[in-house]
Amino acid sequence: MEKEKAFLLWFDQLERKDVAIAGGKSSSLGELTSHVDVPVPYGFATTACAYRYFFEKTGLYEKIKTLIAGLDVDNSAQLREVCAKVRQAIMDEEMPQDLQDMIAQAYEELGEKVGQADPFVAVRSSATAEDLPDASFAGQQDTYLNVKGAETIVAKVKECYASCFTDRAVYYREKQGFDHLDVALSAAVQMMVFSKAAGVMFTVNVATGDDKNILIEGAWGLGEYVVQGTVTPDNYTVNKATCEIVEKNVNAQDIKLIRKADGDCEEVVVPLDEQNEQKLTDEQIKQLAECAKKIEAHYGCYMDMEWGVDERDNKVYILQARPETVWSRRNKENGAPKEEKKVTTDRKVIVKGLPASPGNVAGRVHVILDPSHIDEFKEGEILVTEMTAPDWVPAMKKAKAIVTDSGGMTCHASIVSRELGIPCIVGTKSRGEAATTTIPDGIDVTIDATHGVVYEGIIEEPKAEQLAQQVVAAAEYFPPTGTKIYMNLGDPELAEKYAALPCDGIGLMREEFIWTTYIHEHPLYLIKIGQPEKVVDQLAEGIRQVCQAMAPRPVTMRFSDFKSSEYRDLKGGDEFEPNEPSALLGWRGASRYYDPKYIEAFKLECMAVRKVREEFGLKNLNVMIPFCRNVEECEKVTKIMADCGLSRGKDFKVWLMAEIPSNIILADQFNKFVDGYSIGSNDLTMLVLGCDRDNDTVSHIYDERNLAVRRAIRHLIEVAHKDGKTVSICGQAPSVYPEFCEFLIKSGIDSMSVNPDTVKFTKKLAAQIEQRIMMDALTGKGRQEVEDLNW
Repeated sequence: MEKEKAFLLWFDQLERKDVAIAGGKSSSLGELTSHVDVPVPYGFATTACAYRYFFEKTGLYEKIKTLIAGLDVDNSAQLREVCAKVRQAIMDEEMPQDLQDMIAQAYEELGEKVGQADPFVAVRSSATAEDLPDASFAGQQDTYLNVKGAETIVAKVKECYASCFTDRAVYYREKQGFDHLDVALSAAVQMMVFSKAAGVMFTVNVATGDDKNILIEGAWGLGEYVVQGTVTPDNYTVNKATCEIVEKNVNAQDIKLIRKADGDCEEVVVPLDEQNEQKLTDEQIKQLAECAKKIEAHYGCYMDMEWGVDERDNKVYILQARPETVWSRRNKENGAPKEEKKVTTDRKVIVKGLPASPGNVAGRVHVILDPSHIDEFKEGEILVTEMTAPDWVPAMKKAKAIVTDSGGMTCHASIVSRELGIPCIVGTKSRGEAATTTIPDGIDVTIDATHGVVYEGIIEEPKAEQLAQQVVAAAEYFPPTGTKIYMNLGDPELAEKYAALPCDGIGLMREEFIWTTYIHEHPLYLIKIGQPEKVVDQLAEGIRQVCQAMAPRPVTMRFSDFKSSEYRDLKGGDEFEPNEPSALLGWRGASRYYDPKYIEAFKLECMAVRKVREEFGLKNLNVMIPFCRNVEECEKVTKIMADCGLSRGKDFKVWLMAEIPSNIILADQFNKFVDGYSIGSNDLTMLVLGCDRDNDTVSHIYDERNLAVRRAIRHLIEVAHKDGKTVSICGQAPSVYPEFCEFLIKSGIDSMSVNPDTVKFTKKLAAQIEQRIMMDALTGKGRQEVEDLNW
């Protein structure tokens, strides 16, 4: 039976692409089981098809449609009432017998496969729109732990279906623009891990976006108390590169959630001699870190995972994994939080906690100890509570900041606060005093959630003029230069970091980085499987980050310039790529764009550029055509671009990479189709000297300073300038060889684009050279050129 029509699938029949079939959680469990070498408890999943079958057979779609008509999700009382009626309507219906029988049979087969009769399992809900990089439904439907027996499993699956309409899930879907009746739910039935310790881990610091370390949180018992924020877990920081433990914070734990021998779970007191113990051994911490690295490498993005250590054999298991939903968006409009040290003598600290979601705000405190008082919470107040739960989201959305007694960096309050962009401090009890007993209701406080501190009163900040003076006083001076100094950039995530450098824009943004880091799949393969929008959206998002960080400075993005061997490394590439004896001189750059075999993929790149310029309104984006062998190719490519809505104009420039001798020799003809050139000195040197730049045997011959290369560059500048075209260079030579930089400036080059680490050096070097040229002109005693640079 086709997957789409199946009511039930085993984990090893599922892959992450099956979100529409089995939801994010189930498809991810399938992906881990089938393709990643990490220990995952086995199981099966009911499908979205089964969910829809149940709803259609019972007439639930029409009933729910009537119940939610006119629902205002911002009205907490109405939201609670309507959602309760919907859930009750679902529970009142009997599941079709054929579906019940199928689930019961699969449960029996699961027991046979693992060698246990009537095994204990966890039944986890998995919505078809959850765990996506741009929308997290994590924790918004229910999970049932330590259940056994076919009849019970069937009942829990139906309860999962009903949990698709919890207050939190309905509220979130409404705000994210998902139709309540379009979303379906899968139930993952997974072998139960008898967790003596459990928790979560991230492959990125969820507070700052730093991805050098792996963050692990763990507590005694089942992991639900970590996710819910009921306890403050241990947190361990592990270096991602070496798997060495960088930091350990062991927190006291007095209660834990454990499984009962006959089914269900219960809360018990942690024995006194265990309350202050480290929850994981150092070896287990490292094992988890290794698993996290494998999972991140496979998915190609930051990951959020749940884990457990089985009390029966001390084995570590991965219970689920999903893309991390904040930093994986690659959408850091405000960048990583910048540390601001505010040192005054009159600041009174009330409490300290973990800085879960950064930010600095001041306002009035509203302490809520009982969930029944959530409706009393007002817009703009600071929420102080013992812990938050998913049902609190409507109130949390109104909060100016959130402070909790319990919880860690990955508890519910932390995750939701980061998604909502609300400053949040958690786990104050573990850092000294509980916020709910220390901060009086109704007082004014200042929240420094970047450092995890709550101050008494509203603290006056330095005036803007004072801050400006301080910045100016500390700023490094860079003299203005007539030669623009641009920057080369690959990773869009670094744009915010490097935006403060004294560059005049991005002279070369390499599109290939977005393919290998975020997309991973060949564009023609994505077209074949019906997902061309993935190319457009992912490229547009990466380009947007750079353009937004650099605005209003210009950004020039080079269209894709993979070699066939590099394209073949992308998923699905084998089917579309030739095996070329010399890929460096083969099917690359412009020759692909108009080729009937590739033109549709190139059009997707053009659509991404248009999306950034028109939908995002970032008009500082320009483009560059790489490796264009003749004028006819240039004409064909620019025509395709124009047909896609990318015509040259006053605010949109098309540059040509000048990296082939023909670009120099025929510059007078290329001028007709482009606005300027960027010299790719690496390939140009290789092709002028006939010297493979990747071949160590002839590397001693390869030198950008060779007279033949310099004559070619000077000739290009002269010919381009005659027609009003600009010329830049994007190789490393100007920053490596000061004499080469001097040659370029004396030749009249308009700009130079260098790597971020050499921007400051090159800026100052260019200023010195320009001043020397002016002095030489003034005195008439400058050094004369000893070589004839004309040809």
